[in-house]
Amino acid sequence: MGNARLQSIHVHPVKAFRGLAPREAVVEPWGLAGDRRWVLIDDGGKVVTQREHPRLALAAAELLPGGGVRLSAPGMEPLTVPVPGPVGLLSMEIFRDKVEAVPAEGEEAHAWCSAYLGAGMRLVYMDDPATRRPVDPEYALPGETVSFADGYPLLLTTTASLDALNALIAQGDRADEGPLPMNRFRPNVVVAGTEAWAEDGWSRLTIGEVAFRVTKPCGRCVVTTTDQSTAERGREPLLSLGRHRRMGGKLVFGQNLVPCSRGTIRVGDPVTIIE
Repeated sequence: MGNARLQSIHVHPVKAFRGLAPREAVVEPWGLAGDRRWVLIDDGGKVVTQREHPRLALAAAELLPGGGVRLSAPGMEPLTVPVPGPVGLLSMEIFRDKVEAVPAEGEEAHAWCSAYLGAGMRLVYMDDPATRRPVDPEYALPGETVSFADGYPLLLTTTASLDALNALIAQGDRADEGPLPMNRFRPNVVVAGTEAWAEDGWSRLTIGEVAFRVTKPCGRCVVTTTDQSTAERGREPLLSLGRHRRMGGKLVFGQNLVPCSRGTIRVGDPVTIIE
């Protein structure tokens, strides 16, 4: 394990949109700076992701200084959306969590997102991630919070495990769908230089000088079957995960992390497994 290193970093300014791959990122208690602080909700106040709208894979959000975003998508004029002022909170629901968020100011961003998806949408911002949404209490320590990520501040995957999964896909009924790229799994940090599935046994690690706690394996959903460059869906990797990576009733790939300290992580940083 002495050669494990951080191969890539991924930040998704708007949940479900295409991610960015910076060379370094600031680690905050609730995740990487700028990651999933924006999200779409429907007219009923429920979060909208690629589960319902695979075309979100083709939309991009550039992170601007101060936390605003520049949205772009096929057939749409780019739109710059600043961080909203304290214009009042609205209540929304993200995977059974009731969360308060701030809507983008004016109607332009809501209209842009609605036009792209052909359904009524609102773009909202998490103004105070330190207080808005606690991590699942079954796996959290008191006071731990998360942005609009699925459930935990960071998701870690390893290149060796992806290689092993692609080998399983190559032996399966839908071998033509492989090999899959890592972006199917939408991680925050990708680690190289480990054994396949080594992360199953980790509980604490450091990336560079920043410490993390490993909470639980990441249960995977239909988003992983969505080609992030075309928005088309297949059967893999869920078919192979169902045969080979079923844990506690979930199909798993990757590990959820909670930061234990603040700092900056950089591509190439050593990854040290503490226990």
